Amino acid sequence: MENITYDSPTRFGYELLRDHVLPSILGKHEDEILYWAGKEIARKFPVFAIEELPVFFQEAGWGELILHETAKDEAFYILKNEAGPTFHKRSFHLEAGFLAEQYQKLNGLLTECYGEVNEKEPLVHFHVKWDLKSTI
Repeated sequence: MENITYDSPTRFGYELLRDHVLPSILGKHEDEILYWAGKEIARKFPVFAIEELPVFFQEAGWGELILHETAKDEAFYILKNEAGPTFHKRSFHLEAGFLAEQYQKLNGLLTECYGEVNEKEPLVHFHVKWDLKSTI
């Protein structure tokens, strides 16, 4: 076992649940379930503007969310997350589902999001994409 120091007991508890308990319980369906759980969290904790998303991510302990680029039907984010040695093994579908649902609610358009973990750095690149022809 690696000797890791956490900045708080709360952070340690979060890491235990997120990186060890949930994958064990959810098994091969972890990504799908976490995506829909993220959408449910977004429904229960809605933001009122896209600019509030980085604040929510920080307060939730998910990391630093940075809007990288936007276009007429998509947005690109970078998430800096200090998850330690388990970072590259972690599923970020919870965060992707959360972003998809928040954009869908705010834009009124069918929206999906996927994340890709950077293999060299503790970064996740999120691509949020909405369908301009599919209103909700």
